[in-house]
Amino acid sequence: MSEIDVLIPTLRRPENLTRALRSVFAQDRAAELMARIVVVDNSPEACAAAVVEALRPACPVALTYVHEGRPGVATARNAGLAASTSPLVAFLDDDEEAPPSWLGDLRRAHLALGSAVTFGPVRGVAADAHPDLRPYLEHFFSREGGSTDVLITDPFGCGNAMMTRAEALRGPGPFDTRADLTGGEDDRLFARLRREGLRFGWAADAWVYEYAPPHRARVGYALKRAFCYGQSPSQIRVRNRAWAALVLTMAIGSAQAVVYGSAAAALIVANRRSEAVVFADRAIRGLGKVLWPLKVRLYGLAASPTAASAKGSPGVAPPLLQT
Repeated sequence: MSEIDVLIPTLRRPENLTRALRSVFAQDRAAELMARIVVVDNSPEACAAAVVEALRPACPVALTYVHEGRPGVATARNAGLAASTSPLVAFLDDDEEAPPSWLGDLRRAHLALGSAVTFGPVRGVAADAHPDLRPYLEHFFSREGGSTDVLITDPFGCGNAMMTRAEALRGPGPFDTRADLTGGEDDRLFARLRREGLRFGWAADAWVYEYAPPHRARVGYALKRAFCYGQSPSQIRVRNRAWAALVLTMAIGSAQAVVYGSAAAALIVANRRSEAVVFADRAIRGLGKVLWPLKVRLYGLAASPTAASAKGSPGVAPPLLQT
């Protein structure tokens, strides 16, 4: 059968990459399901090469290493696709860990639903977060859905997803490299697929863990990322020249920023920060809808652990929410 390539982009996270790779090696029926595993090293210094070579003897299928030194999440994904050929492509982030049944469950749901893209649940783990804020952060890094396999209307992110190459990944560069440093390259792809009438699926049993490293297990980072999530709907409307829809989206965002921001401020004053951060998240997503032209760098070298340790955690949070 061997009809699946598993693609793992990575940037300066050798320990995470080791964990992710070992979890893929341990998949049930690995040699039967997978043709190859493709690791895309997005660091200019090719720091993942040693990790891949050290683990190569333990890999049950072909293990392909690709060095793409131009930093950017879309560029890395496109480079991985160029090195793969199988009809099905499964995407796993380097900070994720898959249980042995993951790939089989994802494939089963994908084929049964007949979807072009199928997503699985994600269980966030933020072990380094402040105890008061850990529930919010672990929920933030999680992806939740129904308890059964089903076709869905709204897509999720690219991590823990399976795509049919001929339908979802046409052309040499399906991911938009203009989103290299901001993210949202998958949103742009999925928006196009939805306009074309392709179907999205949910694989309820194909869950993975996502481990938030110390520099991401902070409210400042989560709120910065939430702002980018809020920008995405407005940016898609701009690209589609849907000006009336853009005005409505910005109006909704303004209301969300005011209402949820006021609630967050009141909860901060009351020293109830575990509740305040939930409303701050909603407020800043609304603000993102309004300030959609603002460029925010989430990916590439500026967002790597090395950069984070040198410059501090990315993003700014209200002082009572920071930890």
